Amino acid sequence: MGLTDLTITQAHQGLVKKEFSALELCKAYLDKIKERDREIFAFLTVVENLALSQAKEVDDLISAGEKIPILAGIPSAIKDVILIEGIRCTAGSKILENYVAPYDATVIKKLKGEKAVFLGKTNLDEFAMGASTEHSAFGPTRNPRDLTRVPGGSSGGSAAAVAAQECIYALGSDTGGSIRQPASFCGVVGLKPTYGAVSRYGLIAFASSLDQIGPITKNVEDCKIVFDAIKGKDEMDSTSIDLNSKFQNPNYKQIPNSKFQIRNLRLGVPKEYFVKGLDPGIEKLVKAAIKKYEEMGAKIEEVSLPHTEYALPAYYIINPSEASANLARYDGIKFGYSVAKPQTNTDTLLDVYLKSRGQGFGQEVRRRIMLGTYSLSAGYYEAYYLKAQKVRTLVKNDFEKVFKEVDAILGPVSPILPFKIGEKVGDPLSMYLVDVYTVAINLVGVPALSLPCGKVGQLPVGLQIIGKPFEEDIILEIGEKFEQTCQK
Repeated sequence: MGLTDLTITQAHQGLVKKEFSALELCKAYLDKIKERDREIFAFLTVVENLALSQAKEVDDLISAGEKIPILAGIPSAIKDVILIEGIRCTAGSKILENYVAPYDATVIKKLKGEKAVFLGKTNLDEFAMGASTEHSAFGPTRNPRDLTRVPGGSSGGSAAAVAAQECIYALGSDTGGSIRQPASFCGVVGLKPTYGAVSRYGLIAFASSLDQIGPITKNVEDCKIVFDAIKGKDEMDSTSIDLNSKFQNPNYKQIPNSKFQIRNLRLGVPKEYFVKGLDPGIEKLVKAAIKKYEEMGAKIEEVSLPHTEYALPAYYIINPSEASANLARYDGIKFGYSVAKPQTNTDTLLDVYLKSRGQGFGQEVRRRIMLGTYSLSAGYYEAYYLKAQKVRTLVKNDFEKVFKEVDAILGPVSPILPFKIGEKVGDPLSMYLVDVYTVAINLVGVPALSLPCGKVGQLPVGLQIIGKPFEEDIILEIGEKFEQTCQK
C-alpha cells in the first residue's frame, strides 16, 4: 500500500509509529498532483511551500515527543470558495481571479489548530452554481473514474482530488447537493451537515439559508473525523450551534459505537424517490443496499414525502434570489475584476458596474442573478419568492412527519450516472434536474450522507442517508455499518 492509498487513521498511525514522516507524506501527494492533475484539473491553486512548512512543523512535534492530533500532518484540499489567509480564493470566477483572502474561515482556523496540511484550493462551478464543475471560469474538472465524464458539482474539484488520491480528504460546500452529488459521481464519501452544525464564516456566500460546509473523504470513518474537527458553535456565525448542548440541540444524544445496532432502527424509503426518470442501474444498486440493511435487521418502511416534486422548482427560486442579493457586492469597485475606468467619454459609473459584472461573471451566474432579481422584484415577489418559501415549509413538514415514524431515510443521490463533459451545458433545465434528490435536504436543513453502494460498469453510484436535524452521528454510524458489511 502506497502513501497516497492511506486513510486518515492509517496515515495518523504511520506518523505516530514513525513509519514515515509528515514531509514524506506531503511530498507523495504533491507528486501525485504533479503526475495526475494535468488531466483531471482538480486544483486551481497548489500551495507547495505552505504544505511543506506545515508538514515540517508536525515532524518537529513528533521528534520532540509531543502527542499530535489525528489530523496533524494529513494532506487536505480546500474548495476554492473557503478562505485561507494569504492564499488566492477565486470562487471559480474571473471576477475574483486575483482576490487574496485577508483572513481564515472558521473551519480553516479549526483545521490549523489540528495541524492539518493544506495542499491547495480545488476547482468548482463558478460561485458554487452548478452540478458538473463545467461552469468554472478556469476550465472543467474531469472525473478520475472516467476522464470523458464530469465529476459532479459544484464541489467537483474536491471530490475528484479525493478520488484521484491527490489528497486524503477535502472540504466542499453544499447548497443543493454540491458535496453529495460529486461524492456519488466520483465514488467517495460526502457529508452535508445540518444547517448550523458547521460555521459558514469565511465561506463565500451563495445562498445563505442553504449553504453548508462539509467533508469529502475516502471512507465514512474519515468523514466522521473531519466533521468532528470542523463542527460547532462560532460567534462569527449566528446560525451556528453547539451540537453537544442539550439547550441548543434538543436532539443531542451520544451513542457509543459498541451499542449502535442497525437492528434497532427503522429506515424509511420514500416512494417518490423511485419513479420514472431514475436510471434502472442506479435503482437496482440502491434497492440492493436497502435490502442489505434489512438483512442486518433494520425495519424498512415505505414512507411518503408528497411535496417532493415541488422542492426543485421552489429551490430554483429561493437559490437564485439569495444569490442575486449576495453577489450584488461584486461591483468592480470595492474589489474583484473591474474594467477599471469608463471606456468611453459617455460612460457613467453605472456603465463601469455593468461592464465589470457582465465581463466578470460567467453565463450561469448571470442567469441566476437575473432569475433571482426577477423573483424579488416588485409585482413578482409574492407570486414567486413568497410562494416558494411557503412550499419550503410544506417540504419541511413532510420530513418532520416522516421522522416521527423512522430514524433515517434511504434513497439515491442522483437520478443519473456521471454524464459526458459538454452533454448538458447547453440545457440548464436538464442540468437542474440532476439535483432532484438533493435540494429538499438543503431546503429543510437536515444532514445527509452520500456513500458508494456499487458501480454500473465503471461508473460509481451513491446511496443517500438522510437524518434528523443534528443527528450526523446516527447517519455516519448507519453508513459505516454498510461499509463494513460490503468489505466482508
